[in-house]
Amino acid sequence: MSEHEFDFNDQDFARVKKMVYDFAGIDLNDSKKSLVYNRLSKRIRFLGLSSFKAYLDYVVEQGESEFVHLINAITTNLTFFFRENHHFEYLAETVIPRLIKENQRTKKIRIWSAGCSTGEEPYSLAIVLKETMPAGWDARVIATDLDTNVVQTGQSGVYKDDRLKGVSESRKKRWFLKGGGSMQGWIKVKPELQEIIDFGQINLMNDWPIKEKLDVIFCRNVVIYFDKPTQSKLFDRYANQMADSGYLFVGHSESLYKVCDRFELLGKTIYQKTY
Repeated sequence: MSEHEFDFNDQDFARVKKMVYDFAGIDLNDSKKSLVYNRLSKRIRFLGLSSFKAYLDYVVEQGESEFVHLINAITTNLTFFFRENHHFEYLAETVIPRLIKENQRTKKIRIWSAGCSTGEEPYSLAIVLKETMPAGWDARVIATDLDTNVVQTGQSGVYKDDRLKGVSESRKKRWFLKGGGSMQGWIKVKPELQEIIDFGQINLMNDWPIKEKLDVIFCRNVVIYFDKPTQSKLFDRYANQMADSGYLFVGHSESLYKVCDRFELLGKTIYQKTY
């Protein structure tokens, strides 16, 4: 008798690996087999199915809506405001002053939070823009993720107050509303931040509906799930989507070394487009 509630053989795991790679570019190695079992078995139980094979057949039948559930189950969406704060300090102190000088003609700045998860990153970006931009400028954040559930959380702008760990008291007072009564322990971002963010769903492996050139792209802790050829293709597409000398911020364990030569490293996982 299997110790597992659901049958999960090598063939099932190989099928999961192929599906997530084909759909989202995510490269699962063999060490992730038990993680995949544990994360997906909850979904199988919820749907009242009896095996991994039945679930994977169901994913194929349902198409994209269930693929998104599958991808979200096996990736991690844990984040908080101003995570890896040195990125936001560099943005405020170095990048934005440069962009204000360079974009005087258009008075426009565009930042993309690619893989925005539940929205803490784009709101942190919006706070930096609000704190640093001169009046009369058109500065916006585009925030996208593959998973529609986390995008909805971002759009609502409501969070447990522990997501504000490490945020200064002055910023908490300026940009967040504290919940009372049944919403004790929760916070909501102020509408003026929501007004400059466009949330939407994008699969990074597909065509992007973004038409304008971007000044800054934050793509942090996203490509850790991709193999090198997929990373290479993605960073090349980012370079094509960026303005000349645009800035790219990646996660603390990510690197473009031997992946893409179109950016130069400025330090601490911050890159600038060279061509």
